[in-house]
Amino acid sequence: MMIDLQIQRTVRADQHEFHLNIQLTSADSRIALYGPSGSGKSLTVRAIAGLLTPEQGSITINNTVFFDSDRGVNLSPQQRRVGYLAQDYGLFPHLTVNQNIAFGLKTGWRNASRRFDLPKASRYWVDVFELEAILQSYPDEISGGQKQRVALARALVTDPTVLILDEPLAALDIPLRKKMREELAELQTRLNIPSILITHDPQDASVLATQVYRIDRGRVIGDCSPQALLPGAQDVMPSMTAGALKIA
Repeated sequence: MMIDLQIQRTVRADQHEFHLNIQLTSADSRIALYGPSGSGKSLTVRAIAGLLTPEQGSITINNTVFFDSDRGVNLSPQQRRVGYLAQDYGLFPHLTVNQNIAFGLKTGWRNASRRFDLPKASRYWVDVFELEAILQSYPDEISGGQKQRVALARALVTDPTVLILDEPLAALDIPLRKKMREELAELQTRLNIPSILITHDPQDASVLATQVYRIDRGRVIGDCSPQALLPGAQDVMPSMTAGALKIA
C-alpha cells in the first residue's frame, strides 16, 4: 500500500478549536494510528473515508487520488470504496442482519427488504463469518462477537480498496477481545488489502499493524514498530529518543 496524507482542517465546537494537520506517507500495508482520545485519529480516517472534507491538502491511497484541494478532486464516499468498521459497529437497530449487510449494496433511499437475496459474492462473507443462522435476527438479539462479524461483512461486501478499523475491539470483554483480535489478523492476511487501524491499545497494534504512527494534538509526532509499544518498551514513547522511534 502507498498512503499519502496531507490533511489540514480546523474543527470548531463549543468555542473551542482543534487544528488537524496530518502529514503522513507510508508504504506499509497495515498501519496503526496510535494516540489518546481527542488526538485527531478519528478525524483523520473520516477524512480518508470522505466523511470529513479537509480545508487544504490531499489524500492518495494506492495511486488513487481521493482528495486534492489544489486540483479540485473530492471523490464521494461511494467512489472511494472504503470499508469502515466503527467502534460501535454502526449497525442499524431496526434492520435485520441480512438488511444491515445489504445496506452497502443498495442505492436510493429504500432499505433492502427483510428477505432481500444477497448476491453470491456477498453470501461468501455470510459463510465466512457463519452468519446464516442469524440473518433474520436484529442487532440487539445477537452477541458482541456476532455484531462485529456482521459489521465486517457489511464493510467487505462492497469490495473495498482500503479497510479502516476504528477501535474495533474496544467494546468487547477481554476474552472475546483476544479471540476477535486473532480473527481480524487472520482476515487481514487472507484479504491482502490495505488496512488502517485506530487504537490506543498496544496489544491491538502489535497484532493488527506492521507500522505505528503516533498522533497527538492533530499531528503525527513519530512512528515506530508495534513492538515498541509493548511493556518494556513504553519508556521510548514519551521522549522519542530511542532508535525504534523516528520523528516524523
